Amino acid sequence: MKLRSVLSVPTSALVLFIGACDRQPEAAAKNEPAAQGEMPDGLTGEPTPQPTVPAASASPSQGEQPQGEQGGTDDWHKVVSATDTALLGRLDEAWKTALTRARRDGYAQELKALGALVVPDAGQSGRLQPAPGNYRCRTLKLGVRGDVGVGFVAYPYFACRVELTPGGDLILEKTTGSQRIRGLLYPDSERRLVYVGTQSWGDEKGFPAYGQQPERDQSGVLERIGDQRWRLVIPFPKQESQLDIIEIVR
Repeated sequence: MKLRSVLSVPTSALVLFIGACDRQPEAAAKNEPAAQGEMPDGLTGEPTPQPTVPAASASPSQGEQPQGEQGGTDDWHKVVSATDTALLGRLDEAWKTALTRARRDGYAQELKALGALVVPDAGQSGRLQPAPGNYRCRTLKLGVRGDVGVGFVAYPYFACRVELTPGGDLILEKTTGSQRIRGLLYPDSERRLVYVGTQSWGDEKGFPAYGQQPERDQSGVLERIGDQRWRLVIPFPKQESQLDIIEIVR
């Protein structure tokens, strides 16, 4: 993918690296103990090291055309698994289910204070891709996966950065936290990009390739919700919640 194609049209193929949140929530359950870290259910101690891939594409040899990641395609349908495609199709359901649970658990005022960040149709058209540079990002978890947990948890901001690869892919990476996510962004509409990503846990270096470990695969949508403000929405994540929202701001 050419660099000029990313910069000239909003529906160019992109790549996003995002880290997930740290272990200690900024806002936890009222009159309940703080959330217990971010490791998935059933995982204790340090995770077993897994085969990983580098966080960015290798530099091409002289004279070679730089290639994008995941085959260089700009069609997310060719990349996303059937499972994650189905989850994307349930985005509206995830919003409704997660917000209902959060309000039922007593977090209506917290949700109201977040404004557009938790309004399902708040996505705006134009300037969808964050420009290269430094950002802050934080994760909100809404709803509960299973019977244990609370309907709303907000984690603090951490450092993120966006870079443009020689192949023309846009990468956003969260540089701190006990969970990190690495995502690719694909064109979808004038109001959103489709995200395809994986997770890295604990002290692991790098990330599994998408599809290598299905329990770490993720799919979602990136939307711009204000000036220098975006959100990545992941419906029915495979751990903990019913909806994850990752806010990305300058």
